[in-house]
Amino acid sequence: MSEENLSVPKKKEFKGYFEKFFKYRYLLKELVVKDVKVKYRRSVLGLAWSVLNPLLMMLVITAVFSRIFKMNIENFPAYYIVGSLIFNFNSEATVLAMNSIRGASGLIKKVYIPKYIFPLEKVLFAFVNALFSLIAVAIVLLILRVHVTWTIVLFPIPLVYTLIFSTGLGLILSSLNVFFRDTEHLYGVWITAWMYLTPIIYPMEMLPAIMQKLMVFNPLYHYVEYFRQVILYGMIPGLKENLVCIGFAVLFLVIGLLFFKKKQDQFILFI
Repeated sequence: MSEENLSVPKKKEFKGYFEKFFKYRYLLKELVVKDVKVKYRRSVLGLAWSVLNPLLMMLVITAVFSRIFKMNIENFPAYYIVGSLIFNFNSEATVLAMNSIRGASGLIKKVYIPKYIFPLEKVLFAFVNALFSLIAVAIVLLILRVHVTWTIVLFPIPLVYTLIFSTGLGLILSSLNVFFRDTEHLYGVWITAWMYLTPIIYPMEMLPAIMQKLMVFNPLYHYVEYFRQVILYGMIPGLKENLVCIGFAVLFLVIGLLFFKKKQDQFILFI
């Protein structure tokens, strides 16, 4: 059988994913709305916490790192909150996606719904929270009077890159967590380490030369830097940087879809 013939089923599989996504788009929307309502149920401030949380964390980090550790970064609060938005979006998306299949076990056993809908919905829910957190970024930029240029309109690009990357990683984690329950504990440790391995609270220049070279393999470094460049520095990332960002996003999405598809029929036996 030729490579061309072998590739036909793969193309049909991916086409099927997109067709099901379109078919179940209203269900996705309802699930996201439900999660938003559940998260802020009985909360006085409701969605305002999506703005307050990053602002309050920024105040704590600024007090510790810019005052105590004398972190010499211009407009440090803006530097931190812009970088943390991307990182927190990925963290929330992947952690929620990781637990999505086990969390929906009752529904999966009763009715047919494409199983990848559940991790995807969690990523979209985290995306909605990230969009509200942009208000916090805008507030900080205004208070600090940070000079922004027209490149700020490009901010959706790194958000979309992160969305695709997080979807792929979320599909992998949600599959692993069904069979290997320690996944969530191991990933919790990794998330903490990942935060310190990504220049969010410190500049890249602080790292040893070898660490700076290795940073090229950290997807979140590229997404965080892209976000900062278009918002804080008035820069347009070049073709190479865009290709790197797209490459990581597509690579993880493809691996995630293939891995999830291979394992999904066994979920019912373990949830």
